Amino acid sequence: MRVVPNLISIFRICLVPVFILVYFTSSQDPGDTKLYPAIVYAIASISDFFDGFLARRLKASSKAGMVLDPLGDKLMVISVMACITIDGIIPVWAVLIAGIKELMMAIGGLVIHKVARADIQPPNLLGKTSTVVFFIVCVALMLFRNISDSAAIALISFAIALMLLALACYIRTYIKLMKNRKTTAACDRRD
Repeated sequence: MRVVPNLISIFRICLVPVFILVYFTSSQDPGDTKLYPAIVYAIASISDFFDGFLARRLKASSKAGMVLDPLGDKLMVISVMACITIDGIIPVWAVLIAGIKELMMAIGGLVIHKVARADIQPPNLLGKTSTVVFFIVCVALMLFRNISDSAAIALISFAIALMLLALACYIRTYIKLMKNRKTTAACDRRD
């Protein structure tokens, strides 16, 4: 049972190419909804909730899970953004900002884990909220294809602003962890 959360994370990673395939093989008519890709994205998002829930419930946190879970999230987020950008629904700058944010989160998590010898930080309330808002906005953009360009840009800008705010909170946490590491290392040298 302890490997189930990791299997769910692997399943979510496997859904990334499925999402891309379904997105680009579904109807390409501008007015048609992208219902099937939205369903794949919803399944991936639900699996994200369940792997975290089961890992906590079964006390099955693992180093592999700390890598697989955020990797699955980041791959899905970038894939969704790339697809709706290629489809002309949102501008290229949106996917670039989201990609840079996800890259910064990944690098920050790695630095904290390797250098500070601390666990990768779990999502905070703002991080979870930004994830939910991002999901809702992207699904809305897939399902309601007649949304005006200005409304689509406003929605994705709001979602990205929340993501960047969450990033700022994570950076603050990372800085505190690194400072604590330096303080602990200095105390250890004195002893």
